Parts: sequence; structure tokens; C-alpha cells
Amino acid sequence: MKALGSKISNNLHRLMFLPATILFVVFFIVPLCQGIGVSLTDWNGFSEERNFIGLDNFIRFFSDKRAMNAIGVTLLFGLVSPLLLNVFGLLLALLFDSKIKGKVFARTAVYMPSIISPLIMGYLWTLILSPSTGVLDKSLEQLGVNGSFDWMGDPKKAIWLIIIVNVWQFVGGPMMIYLAGLQSVPMDLYESAKIDGANTWQSFKNVTWPLLYPSARINIFTNIIGSMAVFDIIMAITGGGPGYATETIMTTMIREGFNSGRNAYACAFAVVFFILVFLFSRAVTWFLDKWEEAVQG
Repeated sequence: MKALGSKISNNLHRLMFLPATILFVVFFIVPLCQGIGVSLTDWNGFSEERNFIGLDNFIRFFSDKRAMNAIGVTLLFGLVSPLLLNVFGLLLALLFDSKIKGKVFARTAVYMPSIISPLIMGYLWTLILSPSTGVLDKSLEQLGVNGSFDWMGDPKKAIWLIIIVNVWQFVGGPMMIYLAGLQSVPMDLYESAKIDGANTWQSFKNVTWPLLYPSARINIFTNIIGSMAVFDIIMAITGGGPGYATETIMTTMIREGFNSGRNAYACAFAVVFFILVFLFSRAVTWFLDKWEEAVQG
């Protein structure tokens, strides 16, 4: 009877994977296969006619300068934004983990923008940065700095402006994760390091940082995926402009699918984006594994 009960228990454990597996297949595997299938046709999204054209959409994609620019902007955003989010998130976590007055209010103030819709936040920043009615230019004029800085109209400034706004809005998320990691570090380790003569930097390097690795890993992954999939804040602030200087794969894919009626071509964008994120994630995983070996070893 005991063996039978153990066998039934093992089978039940396997069945517990079934609901999650079904959801994964229905909402990820099936749409992915359908998207790949559509990307190999000339479907316009409306008619029932779908003609197989092979890799023509992908050949067109890699010969399209606008699409190549979108890849470059996506990679730039996916590298710089997570880096800044983690650096400033960690610095703020260290600050608010110290004994300073008003740190609870400060944590709330930093975290609050991250729960607001990026679309709403983007429109607010558009009002602030507008060359004609923007608060920022008017404030600079009051300080004696004359002239319009054309924050959103300069291709070289626009992408960095979006990155800064994105970091300002979402830095509260990484900060809270790092803060939770800091508060889980045993105080005994700091006391032991202090007895051994370690200064503040040595305590951070040899005690705090190795124990923050799980928090850093979570932040890096989520920030990279979120940054590469950025869409709404770009559409709210620049709309992909000036020209197509701030277009990412996501914004270009939506434009092709909904505005131009080239759904099959938009599916090719989605497939390329999936492959790009997969390869990027694998590279980051390899880097984090090597980093963990160096930190823990």
C-alpha cells in the first residue's frame, strides 16, 4: 500500500505540470508557430487569400535600412537602459537602506512613477519638453539660458531623451528588488568584516555584492526584456521620429501591421525580434553565469 501511495503521489506531481504546460502551449507555442507560418506568406491581414512566398519577407527585412535602424535602436535601448536602471537602482537602494530621515517617503516617491502608464508618462514629458509650450524651455529662459533646445526634434538627442525618461520612470522597480536583497544580508557578516578591519568599500565588495547577485540577475533579465520591448513611451514622446531615428522593432512592427496592412511582413519583424531576444538572453545568461563564478569563487 505504501508503494502504491508513493506511485500515486508521483503521478499527481506530474499532473500538476499539466495546467501550466497547456497554457504555455496555447498562448506561446501555438501563436509562435502561427506567426512563423504567416511570415512566410503575403497575407495583408484582411483577405482570406494567403500565398506562400518563402523567405521574401525576411530578405526584404534585412535589405530595409529602416528595419536595420530599428534593430540598432532596439539593441542600444536594450543595453544602455538596463545598465542605467541597475546602476541607479543599486545606488538608491544603498542610500535608502542607510539611516536617513524620510527614507520611507523617498522610497515611495521614487517607486510611484513606475506604476503609472508609460503612455501617460510619455504625454506628460511631451508637455514638459515641447519647444513652444514646454515647462523646461520656459524655466531655462527664466534662468537666462535662451533658445530652444529642440529636445524631441534632434535625432541625436531624442533616443537619449527617451532612455532618460524610461530610467527615471522605472528605476523604482530595480531599487526595491535591490533593497529587499540588502535587507536580507545578515548584520553579523558586516560586524565580522568590521572586526577584520574592512572599510566601507571592502565590506560592499566582499560581503554585500556577492549576496546581491540573485537580485542583480533578476533585475538584469527583466530590465533587458522590458527595454527591448519598449513601445508606448516612444510613441507618446516622439512617435518614432524625428524621421525614424527612434523607431524600434516593436514600433516598426506595429506600424507595418496596423497602418500599412502588411501583416505578413509585420510577422517577419516579430520572428526576428523573438530570435534577437532569444540570442541576447542566451548571451546575458552566459555572462551572468561567468560573473557568478567570479563573484562566488
